[in-house]
Amino acid sequence: MVLSGFIAFMGIITAEVLYPGYSTRQDISDLGSTQPPNPVIHEPSAAIFNSTMLVTGALVLVAAYFLYRAMSRRRFPLVLAIFGFAAFGVGVFPGNVTPWHGLFALLTFFSGGLTALLSSRIVSGPFSVLCGLFGGISLLILVSVFFYGLVVGGPHPLAFLGSGGIERWVIYPLVVWILAFGGYLLGTPHNNSNRSG
Repeated sequence: MVLSGFIAFMGIITAEVLYPGYSTRQDISDLGSTQPPNPVIHEPSAAIFNSTMLVTGALVLVAAYFLYRAMSRRRFPLVLAIFGFAAFGVGVFPGNVTPWHGLFALLTFFSGGLTALLSSRIVSGPFSVLCGLFGGISLLILVSVFFYGLVVGGPHPLAFLGSGGIERWVIYPLVVWILAFGGYLLGTPHNNSNRSG
């Protein structure tokens, strides 16, 4: 988990630096490819970003497997596995591959927020509060995007950040959670890691 969070964070930063004229107001997935009808792909940013998602997703899947074996109840590791699978799918299907990229990105956002929320039930507090906070912020921003787009039909309160800025309020709490949760697991004695979840 710690490695996956580190790779996700540093991979995105590296791809941003190497992308000509990139702004964090742009979607994160633009680093792999912009959307049709005229997709733009800049190398080596695209290769770095797509590889980052593949490795991140694979490492989360490995973590989910070991947690599945270690925990008495299996709901949390299964949701974590969906999160890893979805992140891996983002790397397999860049932004120019529709509709698959959008579906995997949405699944990543939703399952990631849900996983962080569920983790608050298997860790001891005060860290449990932070897990709930990270997951809650991510899901709240995600739901609000659909609410303002489909129900209100008006601009999002965070529209001044651009679509990329809003997306980062969904993703970065999850990356921070991955790093923090991995650190928590590293510091947890083996006989205490079998809490229900």
